[in-house]
Amino acid sequence: MGLAYADPLTFLALRYVLVVGALLIPILLIRPVFPSTKRGWGALIGVGLFLQAGYFAFTYLSLRYGLTAGAVALITSQQPILMGLLAPTLAGERVSRTRWLGLILGVSGAAIVILANATTTATSPVGILFGVLALFSMAASTLTEKRFSVPTHPLAANLVQYSIGLAIAAPLAYCLEPMTVTWSWPLIGSLSYLVFGNSLLAISLLLAMVRHGEASRVSALFFLVPPLTAIIAFVVLGEPFALTAIPGMLLAIAGIYLVMRKS
Repeated sequence: MGLAYADPLTFLALRYVLVVGALLIPILLIRPVFPSTKRGWGALIGVGLFLQAGYFAFTYLSLRYGLTAGAVALITSQQPILMGLLAPTLAGERVSRTRWLGLILGVSGAAIVILANATTTATSPVGILFGVLALFSMAASTLTEKRFSVPTHPLAANLVQYSIGLAIAAPLAYCLEPMTVTWSWPLIGSLSYLVFGNSLLAISLLLAMVRHGEASRVSALFFLVPPLTAIIAFVVLGEPFALTAIPGMLLAIAGIYLVMRKS
């Protein structure tokens, strides 16, 4: 992981510098239309604050302050349940009993997979606090995107949101950290994946699905992250795969099916 080679906020700022840089060339060529209303700009800024600045900063800080990756995953995997609680009031969505059953099955399955394949030490109160803040930041960004977003070209939306993240992460890194970076191939590989695979592809798809679907339903896709991560780690990295994770995978799939199924 890149955090082994750079301070957390410095790593986040470096990631966002590369994302913004990667966006500039296609934006100059295509010249996408930016929002023309306060609502549109407010939604982009809000998602930038909650997701790009809040969620990722708190996640990195929780890892740096003593939480294992498994513990962080266990905390943030509760996001679909949190959305199920908040969506009826804040997004005007109805969460049926069947969908609640799916959410419970999904979070149970995700927890089984995480506990079977990762160490979940969580003895740092500060790390736990940052993990919980990451959870609520992700929920806030999802609700902001659902309630207030307007149709915006993805290049324009990404540039604004990641610029907001950079404008917050860089000064915080400068003030709070020595900004140590040890350049290495693992760091470059981690940044490459996070810039192109995560920031420009996965997050863009997630926000697009939130805009066009129900927040509580789309959030259930987070239950796929622990099973897919375990499989990729086994196939690509050669990490051991616990057979006790298989029931968890089946539960997660069943939960996602119930949540995504049209009533």
